Amino acid sequence: MDQSRIVVAGSSGLIGAALVRSLVADGHEVVRLVRREPRAADEVRWDPDGGRVAAEVLAGCDAVVNLAGANVGARRWTDAYKESLRRGRVRGTAALASAMAGLKPGERPRVFVNGSAIGYYGETGARAVDESSPPGEGFLPELCVEWEAAAAPAREAGVRTVSVRTGLVVAREGGAWGRLFPLFKAGLGGRLGDGRQYWSFVSLHDEVAAIRHLLDAEDLSGPFNVTAPEPVTNGEITAAMGRVLHRPALLPVPAPVLRTVLGEMAGDVLGSQRVRPKRLLESGFTFAFPDIDGAIRAALR
Repeated sequence: MDQSRIVVAGSSGLIGAALVRSLVADGHEVVRLVRREPRAADEVRWDPDGGRVAAEVLAGCDAVVNLAGANVGARRWTDAYKESLRRGRVRGTAALASAMAGLKPGERPRVFVNGSAIGYYGETGARAVDESSPPGEGFLPELCVEWEAAAAPAREAGVRTVSVRTGLVVAREGGAWGRLFPLFKAGLGGRLGDGRQYWSFVSLHDEVAAIRHLLDAEDLSGPFNVTAPEPVTNGEITAAMGRVLHRPALLPVPAPVLRTVLGEMAGDVLGSQRVRPKRLLESGFTFAFPDIDGAIRAALR
């Protein structure tokens, strides 16, 4: 996209902050939707939990990117926290999509890129899945299905709509790897459970590049898996972390301990998701860091 006006929700998160830096560096005007009182000229308040956003903020912009939502792995999945996860994602997406649909045709954004996750597929074991695969069973698959469906008003109004099913982002600043790096640097890292479960990872650099690719490509819509081309097992990731960081990785965390500490969320840590980015590769996207060693080194830079 040429220099454009892009509205971003979730700009304080790991991916959102990196995306905003990338867009601003290339001269785009970014409007950041925030939950609190605005503190800067580029911020506008909205209420995703309450499903409220001012439509005039979206009028005339070129694109809307929604990455808002509480961190899935931030705490144990109590009923209250699961409702918080659902409310922010589903109501926030519905508010943005409905606001876009309510605008006059000439005022609507050209594209709506909405966050989602590979949690859509649930447990896949060693079976590889792509965008043509059905959703799995459980809390996260149900959440992702509802999350993506909430974007329907924008799509039905003619706004090109993309669902970004993100994998585990390799970064020091946050997410799962934000917790792994300090442990491995201290020599306390190790496989989780038996280590045979697949983790579908993506470098933060490639995550941002993929979102920008999907913003730019006017013929792309629907779901896209944003994961490196070849998933690896937790055991292989453990070995790579030790190799790149030059630290021992000999302290496995038994599955019963994870279940005690994490509760229901342990199912995702111990579960296996072998997800491939078929549509993204077919669209011509090239990964800068397709292998796990390269993704880890990129995060350290």
